[in-house]
Amino acid sequence: MRVTIAEVARRARVSKTTVSRVLNNKGDVDAGTAIRVREVIAATGYTPSARAVGLARGRTQTVGMLVPGLTWPWMGDVLQGVADVLEARGYGLLLNTMNRGEESLTQFAKHVSANAFDGLLLVEPPDTLGYVTGLHDSGLPVVMIDDRGHHPGFPLVATSNREGAADAAAHLLATGRRRLAVVSGPADFACTRERTTGFCDRLAESGLPFDDRLLAEGDFTRGGGQAGIEELLATGVPFDAVFAQNDLMAAGVLDGLRAAGRVVPDDVAVVGFDDIAIAAHVRPTLTTVRQPCREMGEAAATMLLDHLDGSPLPDAPHVIPTSLVVRDSAPA
Repeated sequence: MRVTIAEVARRARVSKTTVSRVLNNKGDVDAGTAIRVREVIAATGYTPSARAVGLARGRTQTVGMLVPGLTWPWMGDVLQGVADVLEARGYGLLLNTMNRGEESLTQFAKHVSANAFDGLLLVEPPDTLGYVTGLHDSGLPVVMIDDRGHHPGFPLVATSNREGAADAAAHLLATGRRRLAVVSGPADFACTRERTTGFCDRLAESGLPFDDRLLAEGDFTRGGGQAGIEELLATGVPFDAVFAQNDLMAAGVLDGLRAAGRVVPDDVAVVGFDDIAIAAHVRPTLTTVRQPCREMGEAAATMLLDHLDGSPLPDAPHVIPTSLVVRDSAPA
């Protein structure tokens, strides 16, 4: 049975308010009483809920965030955007990953049960949407960042994957490229489908239907990008440009083209997607579609905090557009 703050107060012979003041490190509790309360907490294994810790202040002033993990290349920018907003408005961040699968979800559920945060920001880990939807339906404010195609019944901050890919195609066409290849992400990702559709639709509008033989599926890693370009080269079908659907794969495409003796951009132009740090440091530097990750984090955090301050959550997704960054791999 979970130990409650009332049980701690009873054993320490103090009020629940005094326990809360000790947990909040208030200076108006005498040292002997504070020591006794902390000894009871240690002896009972009491895990304070943030609601108990914040008894004197009403709210936890903490936002929860659930993400798949921290290894995704653009996750740091999202987190920085979130942190900038939270810190400026006096909130803390309780970050949870799903690195350990069910064990991680169990730990997150403990924070939920303890009312450890006032609202939740979500970059959806696999197989968690049903659980989070239930939390939202029970009254927890939730804002999702990048819906992965699942279109949740709660607020969303997203970016324009389809339009960004169309911009990549338009740029390559404007530079005179006519045989355009694609190294896509995994087929079951919504962003993959959106980027592929946007790219191919733009080609079709220009009277150059996409050649399906010039599509290789990758896995959003550098190695996957190199494997994808090797697959395309092995077909023998000529191409003069490659759209890799993230920057890590684009770096792998550059590796594979270099190994095959192809010169970028003279023989083959390359465009990526994301504009993570590696894009400006590979050689040649990478033309790419910038995904506004930091701005997405800022917008989601602002939306959630505004709601906690009384503003209604929007019904329509908040979409922040991508932009094309032209560098040496596909110059204008």
